[in-house]
Amino acid sequence: MHNNIDTIKKIRKAIEFYRELGFVYMPVKKSRIAEILSPLASKPSEMKQHSGAGRTVNGQEALNLLRENIGDCQRCKLSGGRNTIVFGEGSPDAPLMFIGEGPGRDEDLQGRPFIGDAGKLLTKMIVKLGMKREDVYIANIVKCRPSYNRNPEEDEINSCSPFLLQQIEIIRPSVIVCLGKIATETLLGVKTPISKLRGNFLDFNGIPVMPTFHPAYLLRNPKAKWLTWDDMQKVMKRLT
Repeated sequence: MHNNIDTIKKIRKAIEFYRELGFVYMPVKKSRIAEILSPLASKPSEMKQHSGAGRTVNGQEALNLLRENIGDCQRCKLSGGRNTIVFGEGSPDAPLMFIGEGPGRDEDLQGRPFIGDAGKLLTKMIVKLGMKREDVYIANIVKCRPSYNRNPEEDEINSCSPFLLQQIEIIRPSVIVCLGKIATETLLGVKTPISKLRGNFLDFNGIPVMPTFHPAYLLRNPKAKWLTWDDMQKVMKRLT
C-alpha cells in the first residue's frame, strides 16, 4: 500500500510539472511512464515551483524551466566526465527540430550542440535550406559528452532521453530530423539500419520524422552528402 501511495505522489508531481509547462495532455506509452517520472523522482529537491503558477508559460519559459530542473545533473555516469551540460538551442517555435546523438569535445567545452566540424556541416545544410540555426531547434539524445566520443549506453540514454521528450513536447515541431543511428533508434524504437530508413518519413506522436545520416558520417563519406540533401528536400516539401 505504501508503494502505491508513493507512486501516486510521484504521478501528481509529474502532472503538476507538465501542467506548469503548459501541457494539456501527456501522449506517453505505458512502458515509458517510469522514464517520464524518473527525472522528477530521482532528485525531488530539484523541483521548483514556477512563480507563474496557474498560468500557461510560453515555449521559451517552458524550456528555461526544464533546464532549471535538470540542474547540475548527476543522474548517470556521464556527469563524471563532462565539462558542460549541452541542453540544446534554437527557437522554441521551431518548425524543424534536429536530434543528434550526444555532444562532442567542442560542444562539451562551449555548452552548445553541433558546433564542431560536424556542426559546421549541419549549419551549412540549414543555410542551404534557406533557414538559420536560430530558426530551428537542435538537441541530442544525451546532454553530456560520452568519453572519447563513444556511443551513449542504454542506461545513459534512459536517464537523459525523458528530457528530450519534454523538449519535443514543448516545441512541437512540424518535422523532426534524426541524425544518425542512435537518435533514430532511441526516438522511434527501431533497430533497422539507418541506410534503409533514411529518405522515408516515420511517425513520433503525430510528428513526421525523417531519419538521415549523421553529419559526422558525411564528413567521413562525402559521397553520401547528396543522399542527405535529398532527405532534406523532402523535409522542406513537408514544411511548405
